[in-house]
Amino acid sequence: MTAIDVDGLTKHYGDVVAVNELDLQIQEGEIFGFLGPNGAGKSTTIDILLDFIRPTSGSVTVLGHDAQSEGRAVRQRTGVLPDGYHVYDRLTGRQHLEFVVELKEADDDPTELLERVHIADAADRKAGGYSKGMRQRLALAMALTGDPDLLVLDEPSTGLDPNGAREMRELIREENDRGTTVFFSSHIMEQVEAVCDRVAIINRGELVAVDTIDGLRDASETGEVLYVDVDDVSEVVVERVVGLESVADASAQDGRLRVVVADATKFAVLQAIDAGVTPVRDFSVVESSLEDLFVRYTNDDQEVRV
Repeated sequence: MTAIDVDGLTKHYGDVVAVNELDLQIQEGEIFGFLGPNGAGKSTTIDILLDFIRPTSGSVTVLGHDAQSEGRAVRQRTGVLPDGYHVYDRLTGRQHLEFVVELKEADDDPTELLERVHIADAADRKAGGYSKGMRQRLALAMALTGDPDLLVLDEPSTGLDPNGAREMRELIREENDRGTTVFFSSHIMEQVEAVCDRVAIINRGELVAVDTIDGLRDASETGEVLYVDVDDVSEVVVERVVGLESVADASAQDGRLRVVVADATKFAVLQAIDAGVTPVRDFSVVESSLEDLFVRYTNDDQEVRV
């Protein structure tokens, strides 16, 4: 079943095109990463999913509901952890949850929600004394109120230290194991790579890639990189390696050859270098990170978008 179906979504702000003809389908039960440079259109897309703003054209269906004509129904079944979330310093964690339970007309036990995010021992402490990570978990507990079918997380790990980010990843996996679909917008590549089943990359308001991370590697020339130990890493050797049919790119790096594999196995490339260019002493293989792939599909001169 499809949890989110975006068809031809376009949003203009005057002459600025924030999102342009976006098509995207997210299946129930997925942890789906939504990536893009600052201003690429991520927040605009999320706001349209939740009916906070209206599209110029196109349609969005969330959990079987039209996001514009049935926005209330969508929000009732969706938990949101926004990038700019706010907690009240003078209220305890329990009071935050009691307020949200009443607001959503839910029947959740605030203590159980705080246990799910592992801060039940701080339930009766004022949130003003919480650490950044505890505040983040409290905001997540508020998003989980009403047992949502969909979680929309906008930069959930921003500002967290490595331990806090790891704990947030574990909480996301736990909720997904309960059957919740997770839509995860972030610019922190390591977090997305660690938890997401598939990712979409949006750039200048347009979808430029959507696949599993392995699928993106397979489709990109940055999919597999060899670091080859040889006696000679001169410019002549590098040029000869670049000229091999099975090599997409090559360069000298830290006294070794850095070789990007094209349409061939790494062993075929190594054999071609050893037999036709220079003897190979040793090698190592590095798969490209999601950050490498992100750079491959975007560029550094991203214009400011809404």
